Amino acid sequence: MFKKFLTDVCVAVSLGLAAMTASSPALASEQPFKVTLLGTGSPIPNPDRFSQSILVEAGKQKLLVDLGRGVTVRLGQLGIPLRDINASFVTHMHSDHLTGLPDFWLTGWLPTSFGSRETPMKLYGPKGTRELAEYLPKAFAEDIRIRTVDEELRALGIAIDAHEFKAPGVVYEQDGVKVVAFETDHGPEIKPSFGYTISFNGRKVVIPSDSRYDERIVAEARNADLLIHEVAMIDADLMKTNPRLQNVLNHHTSPEDAGRIFSQAKPRLAAYSHFVVFHRGEGVTASADREIDRLTRTTYKGPLVLGHDLMAFDIGDSITVTGADGKTIMSVGSKP
Repeated sequence: MFKKFLTDVCVAVSLGLAAMTASSPALASEQPFKVTLLGTGSPIPNPDRFSQSILVEAGKQKLLVDLGRGVTVRLGQLGIPLRDINASFVTHMHSDHLTGLPDFWLTGWLPTSFGSRETPMKLYGPKGTRELAEYLPKAFAEDIRIRTVDEELRALGIAIDAHEFKAPGVVYEQDGVKVVAFETDHGPEIKPSFGYTISFNGRKVVIPSDSRYDERIVAEARNADLLIHEVAMIDADLMKTNPRLQNVLNHHTSPEDAGRIFSQAKPRLAAYSHFVVFHRGEGVTASADREIDRLTRTTYKGPLVLGHDLMAFDIGDSITVTGADGKTIMSVGSKP
């Protein structure tokens, strides 16, 4: 029976069921464009900052960029069923961007109010994405077999429809939402590494993910509505006791260099996510936030917000930023 189940999955994907076209969207001007930071941390275990994941809601589309630790928990806090995510996008193959993927994939299949996915999970990414799609079902074959028999779950819901790309360009387009992949410099050994630009209703959000200072980010994010960039800061004293931390720092962007990118790109709003911070106890603290802000301001004077889990950005004529409690943190108007 399990062999038949696997055959059903392969047939379903080969038929291209995951490429089903949605009905025509309503007027884009009536639809929301919202970005929520689900995880703003790093591999450091921290219940306040799960690892990297961002939710983009654009019109009818709900998209995930990276699936780090805790992605299902944050979506649950927002009341968004996992089955409602239309597509997920992987930036690169570092674990802190992927450890939430098995949870999202498996939990979204369960016959619950937060799961019940009955169509293949769409997954987009660079080299390595197809291997994830191939080996995850093998790793969890026994769980899949049991639930298929015991809970009579449909094979389509656990299928993974993987789309692997090799070069920059448009990787997804649906309901007026366009996703463009662009290369970033995460270091010579960390290739491929991509960021994504999501465009909708004449506006765009740029998410470079992990990168050192890279002029390609400046070009991609020039005059963007929202640029969400990583930031890294490691105490010099810590690097003396653990020299390998310098290797980590070499693969990321300092506050000063991020500020240079913001100054050149001139987005309506710049925001930090993916805090790679080893600072007074190896965590992101209020004092670390203040220091990151201070250093960024040496090279950038424009609108800036330091992200936290469940911070949201509503993008329209103005950009309204709200915290996890739903209270407004700031609002940025249109460009002059």
